Amino acid sequence: MDFIQPAANDYVAHYSDATPAYLRPMYEQTILTHPHAHLQSNWNQGGFLSFFSKLLAPQSILEIGTFSGFSTLCLAEGLNSTGTLDTIELRAEDANAARTHFDTSPKGHQIISHIGDAKAILPTLTKQWDLVFIDADKTSYIEYFNLVLPMLSDKGVIIADNVLFHGQVFEENITGKNAMAIHAFNEFILQHKGIEKIMLTVRDGLTLIRKK
Repeated sequence: MDFIQPAANDYVAHYSDATPAYLRPMYEQTILTHPHAHLQSNWNQGGFLSFFSKLLAPQSILEIGTFSGFSTLCLAEGLNSTGTLDTIELRAEDANAARTHFDTSPKGHQIISHIGDAKAILPTLTKQWDLVFIDADKTSYIEYFNLVLPMLSDKGVIIADNVLFHGQVFEENITGKNAMAIHAFNEFILQHKGIEKIMLTVRDGLTLIRKK
């Protein structure tokens, strides 16, 4: 969900073109038809994910939280010809809908879909991750981070989404369950001595993390 001034979002989108143009129909379809469309990364955030993935040129990408598959396909833009992207989605309906988009996309043959609880699936994946995108249930962010950090490659980067959680983390007395969980995650990351991190005010907030 966007809470940054709408005019700012529109302005930066106008002066950016990193989002793969072929994704526009599926992006708009999700906005028009999905009851939880606000969970989809916005257009310009998708461009950021695509741009960053191309810079990193990852061999192995992990995404926790597939949803519509828009962010998945943006992340996949940076894969080399032999690279793979594993994406995990709890809800089978969303995972299956996303798979239909993957199968008609240029990078679809490099995307591996998993359906189920990420906390159960992650220990079964033995790859070293060059890029990880965490965008799933907020109460599990610390657990997801602890599961993936040991498997992060030397050049690997973790991107955590929604770290500003609609601005609720700014409140003096945070009451919402998800906002409290995100604030706890932010504090945990701040105090972690083995990593370097930078928080960005892109859409609902992104934190980029790498090992020191």
